Amino acid sequence: MTDSPQDDLIVAAGADLPIEALKDTVPDTPPVSKWSAIWSQFRKHKGAMTGAFFLAIITLGVLLGPYLWTLDPQTLDIRAKDMRPIYTALWNAEAKTGWSHPLGTDQLGRDNLSQLIAGGRASMAVGWAAMLLSLLIGTAVGVMAGYFRKLDGPLMRLTDLFLSLPILPLLLVAVTLFRQPLRANFGPEGGMFVLIVAVVGITSWMPTARIVRGDILAIKEREFVLAARSIGTRSSLIIRRHLLPNVLSPIMVSATLGLATAIITESALSFLGVGFPSDFPTWGKMLADAVARMEDFPERVVLPGVAISLTVLGVNYLGDGLRDALDPRLRGR
Repeated sequence: MTDSPQDDLIVAAGADLPIEALKDTVPDTPPVSKWSAIWSQFRKHKGAMTGAFFLAIITLGVLLGPYLWTLDPQTLDIRAKDMRPIYTALWNAEAKTGWSHPLGTDQLGRDNLSQLIAGGRASMAVGWAAMLLSLLIGTAVGVMAGYFRKLDGPLMRLTDLFLSLPILPLLLVAVTLFRQPLRANFGPEGGMFVLIVAVVGITSWMPTARIVRGDILAIKEREFVLAARSIGTRSSLIIRRHLLPNVLSPIMVSATLGLATAIITESALSFLGVGFPSDFPTWGKMLADAVARMEDFPERVVLPGVAISLTVLGVNYLGDGLRDALDPRLRGR
């Protein structure tokens, strides 16, 4: 009771009113999920969207191209050799062109468009497979080195050893030593595919391992990892539930860079003549075949070169966008 009846009435009236600070309020907008926030940030990155567009176009082209353009890339037609692309007729009326070969033919009469599509399938398949292999090895080495103190020194010295090796001579030696046994077991194309994927994947995992190790060293000292360790959680479960999801961003960025590196490496091997068989089209093999007559037919160099450049640039810009979108510290900048 208060000193005055008027104060008693005010208190009694206000006793049934909820306290303003304790009211249950409904949010004006629904909460944004993690993946919605990632997509919102990713689509603001103009370079990433442009790279994703070109990569999607090239990927769809090499996957669906054989169903739309059915000419065999290995078919020889001497009567149609050295045909120019149809657009060369705009400035050279005497150029040998035809709609049956819109991008022209090579010195053996093989259709350039069919070779470009088939070469893209081979190069992209090698790139994706080698990238996945290098990502698996690099992530495993990085996690083990970062989480287990006893393994850190030996694994990092192994990484330094691989980093000190000259990659291209090592690739040439490996191809020379293992080409014939793999061809005998898997066939000419299958054997070279297995060999190139294995060699490129085994020689390109080191950057991923270093990046993942650095992030694991920082994350394993965070409170939630220490709490999980204090209640007796197994190391394998901590790695799977707490560490790997938090290093997803650098792993995906390394994946995009690894894909670009694998495509360039395969093209370099095919250009040097130690990749797939001579009659099997790849972008690097098309470049090698076109060098001898580059002055007379410059489009034969431009077409596979542009395809390689657009693919690699698209992958790199895609990696930049994924890095910004997946990293909460950069999200919204």
